[in-house]
Amino acid sequence: MQTTKTSSTLVNADGLIVGRMCSKVAKRLLNGEDVIILNAEKAVFSGKRKAKILEGHIFLEVGAPERGPFHYRRPDKYLRKIVRGMVPYKQPKGKAAYKRLRVFMGVPKELFGQEMITFEEASSANLKGPRITLGELAKEIGWRNRME
Repeated sequence: MQTTKTSSTLVNADGLIVGRMCSKVAKRLLNGEDVIILNAEKAVFSGKRKAKILEGHIFLEVGAPERGPFHYRRPDKYLRKIVRGMVPYKQPKGKAAYKRLRVFMGVPKELFGQEMITFEEASSANLKGPRITLGELAKEIGWRNRME
């Protein structure tokens, strides 16, 4: 069996719309690439702030704490679960793709200074309406930022 080391694709999530970015990342994962998403807390949801926070609170009421489903509040885990919904994670190819994904808040020391890509189609610069970052949403639904 031949082993080939693939280089990881670094994606800078700063200012990118969450759904569009995650769909691009999911496609790359299914094509066999290793993807690392950086600055997860700076990704953007489009829509009114109060509406997005209300959606988050309503979603947290689904299930039971003992048996699930378990809802993450940390931005990196939240973003990872969004990508999981875009790959067939119950099938072997989806499970393998999901294992190739890594998500970080900020930029770790070992990845600092490396070239990062961004998706122009997912940029929030052209949004005319209101927006909220994933970090702000996470704080509103109960994330306690212990990293500061």
